[in-house]
Amino acid sequence: MSAEWDINFERGKVKSRQREYRGTEFRDGLKKLPQRVTVAPEDKLLVSREEAAQLLSISQRGLDYLVASKRLPIRRIGGRVLIPVADLRKYARCDHPERIVG
Repeated sequence: MSAEWDINFERGKVKSRQREYRGTEFRDGLKKLPQRVTVAPEDKLLVSREEAAQLLSISQRGLDYLVASKRLPIRRIGGRVLIPVADLRKYARCDHPERIVG
C-alpha cells in the first residue's frame, strides 16, 4: 500500500498527514488520476505491427510478408512502423485465395 503526504503550512508550522492509497481512491475519498489512457485498436488511426496482426488474426511474420510484398501500406513515424486501420479493414473485406508467402 502506497501513501501520499499532504503538507499544510499554518502559522509557520509544518503539519503533515498521511493518506493511504487503496486501489483507485485515497482513504479520504480523493480519486487518483489515471496514469495512461488506453484506446481500443478499432478506434485508432494507426496501429503497431502486433496490433495489426491481432486484428487480422495472422502472425506477425505473415503481416511482415504482406508489408514486404506491398499488399499492406505502412507509415513510418520516427523509428516506429505503423499500419493504417482503414487499410487493414479494406484488406480484410476482400478474399485472398493466394498464399501470403509466394
